[in-house]
Amino acid sequence: MLTMPKPAKASRVISSEKTMDKANILSQRPAVSPATRWYAASVFPGKESVAEWHLQRQGFHPFVPRYEKTTRHARRLETRSAAYFPGYMFVALDVALQRWRSVNGTLGVRSLVMQGDRPLPVPSGLVERFIALTGEDGLLDFRGGLAAGASVQILSGPFAEMIGRLDRLDPAGRARVLVAFMNGEVAVDLDARDLVAIA
Repeated sequence: MLTMPKPAKASRVISSEKTMDKANILSQRPAVSPATRWYAASVFPGKESVAEWHLQRQGFHPFVPRYEKTTRHARRLETRSAAYFPGYMFVALDVALQRWRSVNGTLGVRSLVMQGDRPLPVPSGLVERFIALTGEDGLLDFRGGLAAGASVQILSGPFAEMIGRLDRLDPAGRARVLVAFMNGEVAVDLDARDLVAIA
């Protein structure tokens, strides 16, 4: 008589993106030499986490700014971590000392953004600002630039991508936004992390 093996217990799967977020926080600040600069790298669509992981294994210091993105599909809302600049990431390099050409051969990376035959550094302070705005959860937190009366864009939730006016912001990080709706304004309460100030 044949006996069927017992099914294995279901194991909990941890998203590699969430794991990368936590690992990324620890490696955001590179061990800098005076000549280390941040450079932008073009990556294949949706491969930011793959490229980040492979660059870290090679000893590079990548950084992918992420935010919580809400997508609508078939009457369902799905919220997940996503790259703030889809298709791009940043890598800290000292081009005089490091073998920067190997970044171009890394799985998930298309190439560094170049100027002629050399990588083009991003403006000083730009990536450092994104790192400063990154919370412990690995997501960008724009609350620092918010003030009552400012125009804001909602980044996630059922009102994602809508523009409104910030009515108030409390110390706990809760915000009330007035969104234009049917010839009037509707007050929406949400987490201030889901907002970004716009000009």
